[in-house]
Amino acid sequence: MIQNDWVDVCIQTTIDAGEFLAILDDPAVQGAWEDSGMVHLYWPETQWNADRLASVRTVLGRLQHCADPPILVNRLPSQDWNQQWARSVRPLRIGRLVIRPSWEQVVLAPEDLEIELDPKQAFGTGHHATTRMLLEWLQNDIRGGERVLDLGSGSAILAMAAVKLGATAAVAVDCDPVAVECSKEYVTRNRLDHSIELHCGTLNDVAARRPPADLVLANLDRQTLLSIAGGLAAYGHAGTRLWLSGLLIDQRTEIVEQFSTLGLTCVRQREQDGWVALELIKTEPCEGVN
Repeated sequence: MIQNDWVDVCIQTTIDAGEFLAILDDPAVQGAWEDSGMVHLYWPETQWNADRLASVRTVLGRLQHCADPPILVNRLPSQDWNQQWARSVRPLRIGRLVIRPSWEQVVLAPEDLEIELDPKQAFGTGHHATTRMLLEWLQNDIRGGERVLDLGSGSAILAMAAVKLGATAAVAVDCDPVAVECSKEYVTRNRLDHSIELHCGTLNDVAARRPPADLVLANLDRQTLLSIAGGLAAYGHAGTRLWLSGLLIDQRTEIVEQFSTLGLTCVRQREQDGWVALELIKTEPCEGVN
């Protein structure tokens, strides 16, 4: 077995790849893309097994109401995987932000802000609704001078966008060392080393060592958000804004109720392609009020 080979799981379906990944809830998946009615999911070959294939079949069967959904499993050398994954990414414009791979050139308007990002083994090219909604909010809400924490940062695209839009500094944190190594390259290529700190770890690893952020970005799955809800609620100061994404619409009520019990109020929400983003604000009780 070649150490860096990959498994390409091909599924003919109209189901959104992001929705499928959210329900599958497998952290070993390293990429997903859609092409002409075909969804491709990628695992390192060393982490692919019969149990994972069974999980894919179960989720797909449930979503498509099919007892034995057709699935094609291919093995790819590492270089072929990179080419397949890279092929799926095209320049993307979200308001003033233009996100492009290095091999694609884009004509920029004077007010445009460019982020160069080549797809590798880290999520976050801006194409998925969960990322796109937060990028749109950043353009509307960054006024300049904010301190930002990008938690579960992946490619660090949200941290880079925040700084490009005027935030003073951002800390990007991810527990996946591969994602952190990729994001270091992206941050350097976009000349943002001076204003973005990158850390491999968790919220607890940075909370005690850095001034609290004004804005926390957490584009994570439901289970992860529930597991760190207490830490997020304890972090920051009164008025700290928390933006949550990575959630399916039917998961909204559970998340809002959980954070409400911890003293955070949901003040804004939006939906896109079956996903929801939430803005919560940390509040403190008024003194003297029982």
